[in-house]
Amino acid sequence: MATEMQLREFGRLICRVAAGDYLTREESVEAYRQVILNEQPELQQGAFLMAHITRGPSVEELSGAWDALDRYDTAKIRTRIEGPVCDIVGTGSDSLKTINCSTPAALIAAACGLPVAKKGARLVTGVSGASDIFELLGIDLNAPLSLAEKCLDQYGLCYLPGEAFLKSGWARLIRSMRFTSAFNIIGPLTTPCQQTDRIVIGAYAPRVCDQLISVLKEIGMKGALAPYGTATGKDPSRGMDEFSLSGPTRVVELRNGKIETYEVTPADFGLKTVDFSRIASCQTAQENARAIREVLEGQTDTPRADFFCMNAAAALYISDFADTYAAGVEKAKNALASGKALEKLRQLREVQGIPGPHS
Repeated sequence: MATEMQLREFGRLICRVAAGDYLTREESVEAYRQVILNEQPELQQGAFLMAHITRGPSVEELSGAWDALDRYDTAKIRTRIEGPVCDIVGTGSDSLKTINCSTPAALIAAACGLPVAKKGARLVTGVSGASDIFELLGIDLNAPLSLAEKCLDQYGLCYLPGEAFLKSGWARLIRSMRFTSAFNIIGPLTTPCQQTDRIVIGAYAPRVCDQLISVLKEIGMKGALAPYGTATGKDPSRGMDEFSLSGPTRVVELRNGKIETYEVTPADFGLKTVDFSRIASCQTAQENARAIREVLEGQTDTPRADFFCMNAAAALYISDFADTYAAGVEKAKNALASGKALEKLRQLREVQGIPGPHS
């Protein structure tokens, strides 16, 4: 535990942040190191995290926080795969709660031949996080990371639960925190697979999308998309951390060091706009998992299927597996309709599954 001097120093840092001062990248590394390694009392940790997110972290501070998380808390796997390796994830904490999308989108994108090292965690603010869904679909969240590495090498897909690759800090915080912090922003930026060089990472606010892409540029990510989706007829300040099938999506794109911001609609994907209720979250994690399974098992001509394919298409597009979003949707729909996405789930369970029979 910290000495009295270290307690006071950290307390002064909290007051600086709360008063509006900005930290250098090095100061941010050190502050988040102390939080991650549990070197400060929980009261001081919580006060710092809330002061920082309330004031609004800078790109430099977020880069420092990412450095700390990557350096002190992230276990790594490696793959023998050459070429792009993609991740599909969201920050959570968005206002419009959709059915879990990144999970089926990862399965569909992998079914198109794109290697996907999908990471995720249990719910923080919604009905179900990726880990909750994958567990209900038969994935063992306690399986060693060596099995995720094996699955990625063998089948071009793996699931990396934060509970497994985050060694102590963030996993500990997730268990007790029920508020948004900078970890919601930098956590999805972690790279437990060292070769991950493409990512689709939705965010709960447009400014966060901008920050995510700026941090990803700083850490050398080759390609990234940060969507903020809206729904027609709803307050645009209440959005979703995915590409939206219910209205326009603001996108920040990073490709080879260049950043571009633009807007897309479902029509750009060759899809029809639907009412938000058609892609909204169900009431429970079990219902969300059942709905995803139904799409994978054949309910492919539905708004939910289109929503999943839309977000899989984004991964294909940023990974150079599709020239356009619409071309990506066509590939995704074919993979879903052919049963290849369901086969990817079977392969994932074969290697990373909960022991015992699965339906």
